[in-house]
Amino acid sequence: MAEAEGSLVPERILELSERLSKVAGAKIGEISTINREAKMLAINALITAARAGEAGKAFAIVAEEFKRIASEIDDVAIGMETQVRADLRELSAVGAAILSHLRGQRLADLALNAIEIIDRNLYERTCDVRWWATDSAVVDCVAQPGPEASRHASSRLKVILDAYTVYLDLWICDARGRVVATGRPEKYAATRDLSVAAAPWFQQAMRTASGDEFVACDVAREAALAGAPVATYATAIRQGGKATGRPVGVLGVHFDWRPQAQAVVDGVRLTGEEAARSRIMLLDHKGRVLASSDRKGELEEVFHLPGDAVSMGSYAIDGATVGYALTPGYETYRGLGWYGCILQREAAAGEGVRAA
Repeated sequence: MAEAEGSLVPERILELSERLSKVAGAKIGEISTINREAKMLAINALITAARAGEAGKAFAIVAEEFKRIASEIDDVAIGMETQVRADLRELSAVGAAILSHLRGQRLADLALNAIEIIDRNLYERTCDVRWWATDSAVVDCVAQPGPEASRHASSRLKVILDAYTVYLDLWICDARGRVVATGRPEKYAATRDLSVAAAPWFQQAMRTASGDEFVACDVAREAALAGAPVATYATAIRQGGKATGRPVGVLGVHFDWRPQAQAVVDGVRLTGEEAARSRIMLLDHKGRVLASSDRKGELEEVFHLPGDAVSMGSYAIDGATVGYALTPGYETYRGLGWYGCILQREAAAGEGVRAA
């Protein structure tokens, strides 16, 4: 609650400056009206004094002085109006600048939180693939190939998938790039005898120097998994399951991207009113939309951040504020240059205050 109230301080400044501007204008107008009436009274008094002749001279002096004071009041009122309006315009500008900075900073912080959640999630995937590549059933499947070894490895992969529901499938590939065992052969029949020899993740995994290394790929649709978007992680399966062993195959794990990423963008902490005018996105290093709170443009649209975008920041564009944050990575996972990004349209006048 305190955070919500604090975020409304700049809006309150703008609201008060607008209110003061109206009140000041109205009151200065009232002073001018009253002063005009006073001037008319002074003029009428001078006319009456002139008609009275010698008897009205003293009264004429008072009326003339009253007229002079009324003119000075006019000058003061005009000067006050000019100064007050200038100060209020500056106050409004300062309030708007503070509001823009705080909104941008808050959106950037939320974007950073979103991409950090993704980083930690994907770091766990890199741990999974390196661990499972040393499993005896996985190693034997490619070191001592045969139908029985493949069946045993497949059953082992199924056990893993039943426990780790964030994966669509796990593939064991021999050194030539042929998929020899999967965790869900019945569901994804297209994986049977599939060759992934040309896949970058397979080629890079075979070139890893030790079992401590892994390959992380950008999100892509995998045809053999019914075209589902996956983030693939891979590492070499090594002779004897040892970190220094010779590569004898590759283990590829396919992270079920959409539901996990959607949970992250949907979980960004915005009020209902803010969420209605915001779009939360995860972007790859080229600005491709990997996930979006409005479910639009995923893996197709490119959202361009400014060329001078730094690791974290915000900017205004077309009546909206954009906050963004570059992946900081987590532990041994350095990230792939992805961004968390939030575009938030400006609220209608007074809308944010009412929402409080």
